[in-house]
Amino acid sequence: MNTVLQAQGLGKKYGRRWALTDCDLEVPAGHVVGLVGPNGAGKSTLLNLAVGMLSPSAGTVEVLGAPAGSQQAKVGYVAQDTPTYARLSIADHLRLGRRLNPAWDESLAQQRIQHLKLDPKQRAGKLSGGQRAQLALTLGLAKRPDLLILDEPVAALDPLARREFLQDLMEAVAEQELSVVLSSHLVSDVERACDYVIVLVDSRVQVNGEIDTLLATHYRLTGPRRDPKDMPRDQFVVTASHTDRQSTYLIRTDQPIHDPAWTVTQLTLEDLVLAYMGRDVQPERPVLEVQR
Repeated sequence: MNTVLQAQGLGKKYGRRWALTDCDLEVPAGHVVGLVGPNGAGKSTLLNLAVGMLSPSAGTVEVLGAPAGSQQAKVGYVAQDTPTYARLSIADHLRLGRRLNPAWDESLAQQRIQHLKLDPKQRAGKLSGGQRAQLALTLGLAKRPDLLILDEPVAALDPLARREFLQDLMEAVAEQELSVVLSSHLVSDVERACDYVIVLVDSRVQVNGEIDTLLATHYRLTGPRRDPKDMPRDQFVVTASHTDRQSTYLIRTDQPIHDPAWTVTQLTLEDLVLAYMGRDVQPERPVLEVQR
């Protein structure tokens, strides 16, 4: 299967307010995908629709080739607040996971708990935020999913706990060959853990593709002031700024830049993401998808 998550015209309405509208998206299999965007962009709503916790108000969403919500046994999910049952012990959580998931890997679950040096008798309510997040990740991984969806799983963690969580995630991906969708507002987390990125702004995908390819096809051009209409047709202008004498463009192009008037610099992932987050959403433009 080439696509693990596909949305077409997807929308979700709460009362009179649309939290997600006209969302078209394809998430390729075999990647750790970073879903980034500003607060209110619709990231959590999209992921809740994908796991079947919400029903669409418009459009469709499929997961692993079937309607969302029909593949629970094959999808692992860690919600934004890494929910656990405060009164249940760690051992209780593992027993619950074993009863609810037909492909449950008890050996994996026990090995992770031992590796994390957690006491199986300890109640979840007594764990630190990082330990609760690790317990939730253990439950998601031990069900042996084909797709693991993580909604801001480290947002409330301190830097050390966040690093440990992401390191454990990357090791699990390597061992289990998982497809992962990880939403985050921290570009540094996406840069550390992901090889594919999707930028979502006002529920619309602004750009998506493999991170290495995106960085190799985006440039900052600085030089004498130039009108956007005079830019070559093979250079898609993402953002532009001007002074009286100088222009600065962030462009996407697959072609070499030969114009000696420009000073050309490469972008960081943060540069790229912030540029797409800051530009006006223009639904009539095609989604920019970069593939090898």
